[in-house]
Parts: sequence; structure tokens; C-alpha cells
Amino acid sequence: MKISFLIHNAYGIGGTITTTFNLAGALAERHDVEIVSALRHREHPNLVLDPRVRLRALVDLRKEEDHPLHQRPAKVFPSAEYRHRQYSELTDQRIGECLEAIDTDVVIGTRPGLNVHIARQAPQRVLRVGQEHLTLDNHPPALRTALRRAYRRLDVITTVTEADAAAYRRKMWLPGVHVEALPNSVPDPAVPPADGTAKIVIAAGRLVPVKRYDLLIEAFAQVAAAFPDWQLRIYGKGEEQPRLRDLIERLRLWNNVFLMGAATPMEAEWAKGSIGAAASNFEPFGMTIVEAMRCGLPVVSTDCPYGPGEIIEDRADGRLVPVGDADALASALLELVGDDERRRRMGRTALENARRFAPGPVVAQAERLLEDALAARTTSRRTSPPQDHHRSNSALIGRSHAARDAAHAAAVGALRAIRKGRR
Repeated sequence: MKISFLIHNAYGIGGTITTTFNLAGALAERHDVEIVSALRHREHPNLVLDPRVRLRALVDLRKEEDHPLHQRPAKVFPSAEYRHRQYSELTDQRIGECLEAIDTDVVIGTRPGLNVHIARQAPQRVLRVGQEHLTLDNHPPALRTALRRAYRRLDVITTVTEADAAAYRRKMWLPGVHVEALPNSVPDPAVPPADGTAKIVIAAGRLVPVKRYDLLIEAFAQVAAAFPDWQLRIYGKGEEQPRLRDLIERLRLWNNVFLMGAATPMEAEWAKGSIGAAASNFEPFGMTIVEAMRCGLPVVSTDCPYGPGEIIEDRADGRLVPVGDADALASALLELVGDDERRRRMGRTALENARRFAPGPVVAQAERLLEDALAARTTSRRTSPPQDHHRSNSALIGRSHAARDAAHAAAVGALRAIRKGRR
């Protein structure tokens, strides 16, 4: 197969870029794969891309940021999408031209706005796939309304969790569109797994409010009080760094908690620890959880929507605790810090259980999914399903969610208009 991925900016840093690079590289073993980056702001990607995967950009911001068309807001890319301000008539034009001329069997979008482009502009001869890397419920009602209109033209929607796939089926009602959970993959680590002896807890990710590193630091204060020879190392960069540094100072944890900055790749750092930790309020998947487990670390995580609960088996390969509960997080960490044998046993189980997220199983599922969808198109089996009692109920539920989102979006729009008129 010839497969093209359409991504926001392949030259940045983030979970979607990592997972796209991972999947594209694994698919390149047997397929012709390219990544098309809507935007570009530097010469080379931050992350290492498999040399068999071609990479090209549509708008180079180093040269075209002041282009007249780039000063006008996008019309195809939905206005309710988080990244809308970074898109323009220029990106509309370039993405449209790219999709019109694309010579591929499959085109895969990696965020809602790009999925809309694919649904509206990719030729029907191409299999059109939209990936959901967040969750349906995380999108504002206005965006969900726009997605309902556009996504009916897709062939496949993939989510990263079963819970989100169920939400799409229940709330969107997209007859003839196949919805399936396809988890993210993590490459086989190039370093030996952790042996569970180091007195180090490790966390990694963007230093942003939703990740709740403040909660993790507060919880670790209880660990440091009981076990002062243990450390917490936090890897990543972001807007929360000054506030987290102040919190470490205020709690007098300068000998126990360290902001390590970004590290790429992370596997060598995971292997230096004995426990992984995550304290997010919201985690669509949880790439860092899988990365830690693949390096032999049990992970203590909040049981936030939706990823951690589908990755961690509580009390077998890690611990799940309520969102926002620093005491519960501290208690779970203390269970593993204070019990060497349990910690090492759970680490071995984590290593084994995380194999399902290796490239082999995930790529096999992706290939089967794409091949089945292509076969269905060839035999014209992409038709609206029969309206049995269950599907009729699903349609009613989906339409009720659509009406609710549309009403909410209209109310928000009217309120904004009123406020604008008062200025």
C-alpha cells in the first residue's frame, strides 16, 4: 500500500508526532509511506524519523509566515478547532492542492481539523482515515457539530482507546463509517529494562497544567518524608516550569525533586528508575505510561479519562488512583517504594503486559484495518447499515447528542455576538 499521513507540524514535539513517526516507521517495513506536514518552522524534525519514510511540508513558516494569504483566517479548517489560529487561506489552499493531486491508496489525518480537510477534499478513490488522538468529549460542542457534518465522508475513524471508540459510536451516528480503537505503539527499547533497585521515581511529559505535576510533587513530599533517600525526576519542558520550581522550593524538596528538562529519547532515563508516575486530569492515551512499562517500570497513575485505565492493570503492573487526590497518589507510591519485592514483581509484569503496545501487534492491526477497508470499498460494501431496533436506538441517541451540541454551540455564538455588540 501507499500510505500518506497528514500532520499539523512534524517539526515540533508532542505525542501525536511521536506516535505518527512510530507508526509510519513500522508500516514502512512493507509499505510506501510518507508524512505530509501542513506547517514547518525549522530545518530538521526534533524527533528521529525512519529514513524509509518521506517527509514534506506544505507551508514553510520560515519563508511564508508573512504571505498575504496566511494573514487571512482558514475557511476549511474548522474555526472551533484548537489550532485554527495557526491555519489560514494559504494552508487551506496548499492542503487542498495536496489532497487533490495525492497519489496514494490511503490518506490518514492526525487531528480533527485535518480530518475535515480529508473528508471534504480527498478524492473518493483514496481511503480516507481520520485519527482521534484526543477524545470526542474533550472537543467543544461547536467542533463536534462540525465533525458530524464532515466525518460522514470518511471511511474509517480510529481512536486510541476503546472507551472513546464507544463514545464515537454512541454519540456521533456516522452510518457506514467504521470506528475502531487502534492504540499507539512504542518501539522496543534499545536499553536493558530497569531492575527495580534504583531509588528513583520518574515522570515525563509537557509541563502544562493538565498534567498536574504540582499534584505529583505534593504527593512525593510524603514519600520523601518517609524515605528521604528517594528521588523524583521530572522530564519535560513547558509553561509550568517556574511554578513547579517555586513549589519545590516552598516544600523544601530541593534534594528530592528535580526538573530534568527534555530528554530524547527517554528510554535510557526510564531505565534508570524503578517506578513511573503520572498525575494527569486528562490523558487520551498515555504514551509515557507505556514507555515506562516497556522499560520495566510499574506505573502509579491517576485513573483519568481514558487511557490509563486501559493500559494499567491495577495492583498487577501498576496502581490507579482517583484524579486530583494527592494523598491517594502518595499512598500508592509509598506501597511500591516500601516493598522491594512487590515493586520488582510489578515491574516484571509491566514489562510483559506492555508488549501488546509493541509495533508488531499494533501495525498488524493497522494493516488489517486498512486492508479490510480497502476491500470493502472495492466490493462497494460501504453502505448504510440496516435500520434494526438497536441501530434505530443508536441513531436516536446520536441525533439527540447532535441536537444538544448544536443548541449549545448556537447559544455560545449568540452570547459572543451580544458581548461583542456591547463593546
